[in-house]
Amino acid sequence: MKSRTLLLLRISLGLFLVIWGLDKLVNVEHGLTVSEKFYLGAFNSALLLKAFGVVQVVAGVAIVLGSARRFAYPLLLVVTATTLLAVWRSIIDPLGWYLKGSSMIFYPSLIVFAGALVLWAFRDEDRLALDDRTPTR
Repeated sequence: MKSRTLLLLRISLGLFLVIWGLDKLVNVEHGLTVSEKFYLGAFNSALLLKAFGVVQVVAGVAIVLGSARRFAYPLLLVVTATTLLAVWRSIIDPLGWYLKGSSMIFYPSLIVFAGALVLWAFRDEDRLALDDRTPTR
């Protein structure tokens, strides 16, 4: 059961990263809007967003397959942690009772980050990952 559970978590988080990446490639305007609203405009370059999109898609596919986990999982943690920090108000006050700009729709960012941590913490027990099936040199 543990292997199948880790597989499901790996596939769902990997696809989540692929979807985020594809959105940056296909809907650049949306990415620019998100950058402006949540990241203080730090990524307000179409070229930079597209580069991030490519990296996210490649990392997401690697995560789905369970390959290059040594690099893909830390990247997943950085991406989900960055998102978590960007929506911190919604984590602390999801109902918006005392922090302006919070929304419960972003609360799952904490759950996604926690899932990424679980995936990384139990990577050695993921027997259905491609990395686990290839011999080490």
